[in-house]
Amino acid sequence: MDVSNRLKNLPDQFFAALAGKVADATRQGRDIINLGQGNPDQPTPPHIVKALQEAAENPKAHKYSPFRGTPELKQAAADFYKREYDVTIDPHTEVAILFGAKIGLVELPLALMNEGDAMLLPDPGYPDYLSGVALADVTYETIPLSEENLFLPDYRLLTDEQKARAKLMYLNYPNNPTGATATIDFFNDTVELASASDIGVVHDFAYGAIGFDDEKPVSFLQADGAKEVGIELYTLSKTYNMAGWRVGFAVGNAKMIEAINLLQDHLFVSLFPPVQEAAVTALTSKQSCVDELVALYESRRNVLVTECERIGWNSKAPTGSFFAWLPVPEGYTSEGFADLLFEKADVAVAAGNGFGKHGEGYIRVGLLVDEERLKEAVRRIEALGVFA
Repeated sequence: MDVSNRLKNLPDQFFAALAGKVADATRQGRDIINLGQGNPDQPTPPHIVKALQEAAENPKAHKYSPFRGTPELKQAAADFYKREYDVTIDPHTEVAILFGAKIGLVELPLALMNEGDAMLLPDPGYPDYLSGVALADVTYETIPLSEENLFLPDYRLLTDEQKARAKLMYLNYPNNPTGATATIDFFNDTVELASASDIGVVHDFAYGAIGFDDEKPVSFLQADGAKEVGIELYTLSKTYNMAGWRVGFAVGNAKMIEAINLLQDHLFVSLFPPVQEAAVTALTSKQSCVDELVALYESRRNVLVTECERIGWNSKAPTGSFFAWLPVPEGYTSEGFADLLFEKADVAVAAGNGFGKHGEGYIRVGLLVDEERLKEAVRRIEALGVFA
């Protein structure tokens, strides 16, 4: 039996290929410093783990949970947004519980678009956005993110035809892969564009907790009228080091939230209840563990930037996320430079062109190893002589 055309049309899984390459080299005995991953290296805080353990011991938790998530987790998400962003969320109609934000990002085109509809995607951007495009059999056009515009879309570059065709637009700040952050003025402009052109906005807020230099990242829903045009997806993966737990949520526009919930009614029977209870604990407890995590990433960022400057590898420091977006030396492509670092320095990075055409000329470096390993990685790169 042959597979469906939908599966045949799926893009190659960029991160799976990178992880496999690193795993193969490690099995060969090579000391690979893996800066290409997006997998948090710190453990989940103990109070969250304890909440899961205690909940899992209750036999009532071993049954199916409500299809659309527990009321407690929906209320916790609403309370979290009120406390962190002063945004009022109705837990009954404006929250959808997700098996991690990636599920929501991939399933949204299925829930909101018809075959042939068009969406707008950032370039460079998270590669798995394209999985939703393929599965829903929709079309897409990219919005360039340039360093000159602080890696924010310049909406003036959109043609009238593009704005008329687009039904959905994805944004992501703090940004993967560039580490850029957005302003409330930018989000206000986004709402204005979306309202005028009838475009639904999906803001991927996966790195929402991680902002540097005492600047808290802005939520799209803080913009006036944001809930009238869009939703925001939040994950506990990065904020609380819960990547393997697969728990997140979408909040905002009630019609879009209902579409997600309806689709998920036919795909899932919600999350394991103890995971939801642990998520409630994460969202509602004292947030000192988050503050400590952000401080750790900022310290690593500073070490990386200082070491890169020392060898003449100059770039702008990221203002959010746990990634740095570094220019490749003259004479190299993104993929060529990434291959050089892997083969000659045993340093794995993500080639910028894997994030889109406008990612060419950069590599993405993760701040997900300790400071000594970051310093060692730069020393190995220095020994190649490409920045001499």
